[in-house]
Amino acid sequence: MIARSFLAAVLVMAVTNFASADTISGISMDFVTIGHAGNAADTGGTVGRGAVSYNYRIGKYEITNAQWNAFTSAAGTPTGNPSEAYSTNTFWTGTQQPTNNVSWYEAAQFCNYLTSGNKSLGAYQLGANGSITVDRASAISTYGTIYVIPTEDEWYKAAFFKPNASGYSFYANGTNTKPIAGVQSNYNSNSPWNIGSGTIEQNGTFDMMGNVWEWNENIVYSSFRGERGGSYGDGQNGNSCMSSWVLGTFPANDSIDMGFRIASVPEPATILLLGLGAAMLRRKR
Repeated sequence: MIARSFLAAVLVMAVTNFASADTISGISMDFVTIGHAGNAADTGGTVGRGAVSYNYRIGKYEITNAQWNAFTSAAGTPTGNPSEAYSTNTFWTGTQQPTNNVSWYEAAQFCNYLTSGNKSLGAYQLGANGSITVDRASAISTYGTIYVIPTEDEWYKAAFFKPNASGYSFYANGTNTKPIAGVQSNYNSNSPWNIGSGTIEQNGTFDMMGNVWEWNENIVYSSFRGERGGSYGDGQNGNSCMSSWVLGTFPANDSIDMGFRIASVPEPATILLLGLGAAMLRRKR
């Protein structure tokens, strides 16, 4: 009974959202854990989105120019095909502004570098002809912890699923009320602000309501990869910050209002705690 009670406590701890900081290949990264594995999908905002069967971590902030520059200094500027995916430099250059003008291919190489120390090895295999293969399972088998572009469900849950697991909100501020521009959210503006300048969101993140559009891993329309969250350039109504608003574009495209944040799986605290719980069960039998 003691062991089973301990395991129950472990499971509760494993689904509690908390913040953590890592230094990965010399790059400092902040994460929040998204728990409540096995949650139901949304039925109100974007119907059918947000169900994730595992705990994971997502970047507390968008990737900054400082982090991007540390990556390119260590690993070299991303290259490959199609050439237009690697053709544009950052437009907004402040070190704590979100990196921008980043294609999906470039974001994938950043994630590979964090996973393996090599921008060509990780969850993403980018072919010489521009092909994209996503294989998280093999990467986890090889590297243990992997760093990835969030799937739309991972991104959506981190933004809109309420931390008490009671359902979804229309906005990442935990309400169905539009965030205040320039205070809670950076839209109707002329430029992205420094990460963390707004109000902390319901699951511990910042800027999932504006600042720059953020890539998602999966395909949403035809060969388009998804984008979520809106940007500083959204108009006064702030509609792109809503859970019902999703865009898709070719993965080779980039724009001065497009960036990304990363996710990490498996969630390490969950693995550790469940391992301890299983050990306790074995010892009590």
